[in-house]
Amino acid sequence: MRLVTLWLWRPMRVVLPATFGRSGHMGVALGLNELSTVLWRERELLESLLFKLEEEEFVLASGRARWVGRATREVEAVLDQVRGIELERAVEADDAAREVGLTPGASLQELARAAPTPWNDLLRSHHVALTDITSQIDALAHSNRDALVQSMRATQDALLGFHSDASM
Repeated sequence: MRLVTLWLWRPMRVVLPATFGRSGHMGVALGLNELSTVLWRERELLESLLFKLEEEEFVLASGRARWVGRATREVEAVLDQVRGIELERAVEADDAAREVGLTPGASLQELARAAPTPWNDLLRSHHVALTDITSQIDALAHSNRDALVQSMRATQDALLGFHSDASM
């Protein structure tokens, strides 16, 4: 059997059978490789989103209202990129599913179970990493939202107090 070495998005060397699945250059399976590449990009975007949410958290905690709008816009900009990569991921996941004999719409876990070595381990690690970072993002987004609501209430209370003091 002929083997082909691929260098993936991250510094990771994978040796694949040269005859498996949908063929690209020298018969290497393209669907799983493309899916993995998109998953790496999605992980990087989610890391950026987490960073932007942490920046937003610091701005909210500092009480510097001047930067809240900018921090929020930066979070939204990364969210737009995440939405785009999610669409790309869906397309590549469907191609990879067909490649391993599954129907389109298969979950990442299903793909990992059906994929040959080393793709099965790589897809499982993507799933674990994406689940972890998504839960971190969810917790931080809720925390920031609560802090923003409290800040708005405090501002409204202060304005109401100012308004009632001015009318006396």
